Amino acid sequence: MNRYSRAAAAALLMVGGLGSLGCVTTGKGGGSRYRNAVDPSWPDRYNYAAREAVMAPFAQQVANGHFEERTLWNWYFEPGTDRIHPAGMAKLDAISRRPNDNKLFLQYAGDLPLTPDNAATIIDQRHELTAKRAAAVRQYLATKPGAPEYDIAVHNGSMPSIYAPFAVNALRGQRAGYVGGIQGGADAGVGASLGGGNTGNVGAAGGSGGGASPTPPAPTGVPSGTPTGTPGGTTP
Repeated sequence: MNRYSRAAAAALLMVGGLGSLGCVTTGKGGGSRYRNAVDPSWPDRYNYAAREAVMAPFAQQVANGHFEERTLWNWYFEPGTDRIHPAGMAKLDAISRRPNDNKLFLQYAGDLPLTPDNAATIIDQRHELTAKRAAAVRQYLATKPGAPEYDIAVHNGSMPSIYAPFAVNALRGQRAGYVGGIQGGADAGVGASLGGGNTGNVGAAGGSGGGASPTPPAPTGVPSGTPTGTPGGTTP
């Protein structure tokens, strides 16, 4: 009888202990103590923070690309004027085909040369030329069907560039195809299979350049020319 009494008392204690914690969702009873010890939102909140940390650099790259792709640089205009260059017209034609984005960027007219005659008024002249170029862009885009009201922001950022020999060398290298080689190596069979019949650059083992691998040496303990599958190197 004592055994059953002890079991019942233990069950009552467990029920009473769980009741003291209260409901996690409502915060009644000891719910606040539970939240201080356990995060009920794990792992969702941490997955979100980790995902945002990974995507943030890509978002910045997207913003930078949008800025450069929608910028009208100085060389899109005739030097020192507000006349749009044919390259600028082609750029604006491409922009007009994406009417959902009405944000444009215009580079500050820094191509207006400085001379001794305009040194005192060069700043005002550049501001005036920048405003004229913005008006010319709006006037040109207004001739396109369905053109929205464009928001043009002026900046003085640097033009994107790339080291020209990199692109030139890559273009010229396409004619040669894949270029590579293997240095060293003692297996003539590997040299012949990778060298395409010319293993002179593989190493000493492929020096003949004949395209066929020399006969490999016989296994140790087996006379040359005898079958290698029998024990002891003897014929049956």
